Amino acid sequence: MKVFPYRTLAGEVALRVTAVKQDQKDLHTSVFSGDERVVALHQVERDDWTYARIGVTATLPVKELDEGPWQDVSVVLVLTEKATNARTTAVLRPRGSDNAEWTGRIRLWRAAHRSQAELSVSVVATVDGVPGRIIGGSEDNWVVDLTARTPVRRKELQINEVDFTTGSEEWLRPFKDAPWIVETSGDLPTVHLNTGFEGVSELLNSGGGPLERAVRDMLATQIATDIWTAVFHSAVSDLELDEEGNPEWPGGWRDAVLRGMLSDVLPGMSGIDALSEIHARRRESSGWNELQPRISYAAGRRAKVARNLGTAIRVLDASQKASKA
Repeated sequence: MKVFPYRTLAGEVALRVTAVKQDQKDLHTSVFSGDERVVALHQVERDDWTYARIGVTATLPVKELDEGPWQDVSVVLVLTEKATNARTTAVLRPRGSDNAEWTGRIRLWRAAHRSQAELSVSVVATVDGVPGRIIGGSEDNWVVDLTARTPVRRKELQINEVDFTTGSEEWLRPFKDAPWIVETSGDLPTVHLNTGFEGVSELLNSGGGPLERAVRDMLATQIATDIWTAVFHSAVSDLELDEEGNPEWPGGWRDAVLRGMLSDVLPGMSGIDALSEIHARRRESSGWNELQPRISYAAGRRAKVARNLGTAIRVLDASQKASKA
């Protein structure tokens, strides 16, 4: 859990897309979805566009901002893509006198992006006399997809709920004591949830109060960490080589996994250099074991371990204080 040496926002910072242009042409609202939080730039099926302009509105916890110890508050929109190391920022402006909503737009240059970019917002302020400190940001960020015709999240894995003991998939029976198993041999990674393991499926599909939700989210986080670890190892082990013996990007979900995680596993390297280095370390076993903590760290980041653990700790602490009151 990341700890800031100063007070930060506890309230939600929400982000929504309100309009999209491609070059000078306004696009229909069907190119973006608030439910999916996706902008699909290939829906119009044009290959000759140069840039997209995305209009947004950010909503801030205004009462907390007014009562907090922050000065010179500003809101910054950030567009990034790890695959190309592209990063663009734009400053939003308050709409209305209460500073609850901030609006603006950001430009995405097609030449700077390859596939999917992430759109987020950060709240910056002067704290304890130090300017430029981040005091909050959006958590449910948007995806700007340059290759999608419809604004839906790409399916990244399959969920199969089955009783490992009595189900039709006999190969799962030796794992009857496991709550879940991750399989990476198919077109999509599959998480097999053992319905014979009491309470797992029910907990993942439950609502409940804050404590129950915190436990559910931590269980989901553990499963997600196992998934990211398994798919990374699978993607590395399945690399194919070109005629000169250099590893090639694998395509499909394995490609997305490697492009997303290599920057954390081997920071400071370009994508292709990191791909060559990870292949060499695994093939020669030299330095492969030393990378395991980095792989665990990268998997944990994508599973949002720090955020969910921090939430669970705060909920548990609040529950204990309430029980003693």
